[in-house]
Amino acid sequence: MKIISVNVGQPTALQVGQRTTVTGIRKHPVPGRVRVGADGLEGDHVLNRKHHGGPDQAVYVYTREDYDAWEELLGRGLEPGSFGENVVVGGLESAPVRVGERFALGEVVLEVTAPRIPCSTLGARMEDAGFVKRFAAMGRPGFYARVVQEGEIGKGDEVTRTPGPDTAPTIGEIFAAWYADGRDPETLRRWLEAPVGVRLRADIQKWLKKAQG
Repeated sequence: MKIISVNVGQPTALQVGQRTTVTGIRKHPVPGRVRVGADGLEGDHVLNRKHHGGPDQAVYVYTREDYDAWEELLGRGLEPGSFGENVVVGGLESAPVRVGERFALGEVVLEVTAPRIPCSTLGARMEDAGFVKRFAAMGRPGFYARVVQEGEIGKGDEVTRTPGPDTAPTIGEIFAAWYADGRDPETLRRWLEAPVGVRLRADIQKWLKKAQG
């Protein structure tokens, strides 16, 4: 596996429904090497800190294989950064990846924490109000990660994968549960034993409370 692209975003105004919002979702490939710290990539801007960014969502990773599926569906090419991801990795699909898995990208080590859940800003970025539903139906969300070891990364860096516990949920399982009508309490309890991100943990706890009645 290798890094295909490293992307950062500058603040950009987008029309989201009836309002204009300033967002960092428009990300573009950058040359050379980029420093990755506990809060993410140097030079990358995260504007909505309530729902995005933070130590447990420091880096958003998408995969070349997921891009290939989208390009086949849409019938056109997509530039790296189209989904607002920081890093594009070649050699795997995102849905089967488990929470707690670690990826060494050059000298940086990431730990998977959660799937990306689409919002209206993604629809605005793709210039398609219905894109959020299409993204949900596609089941290729990419994943967020926390930074376990800081350092620099760049295009072409080797990527190595260290599996996490087999009992941890996959990115695809959590993504599907987000849109499910009902959820199994035992499954949710098991998921809470995994190193899920802080925002996702709060959501799972809410699901569990509701599932228990």
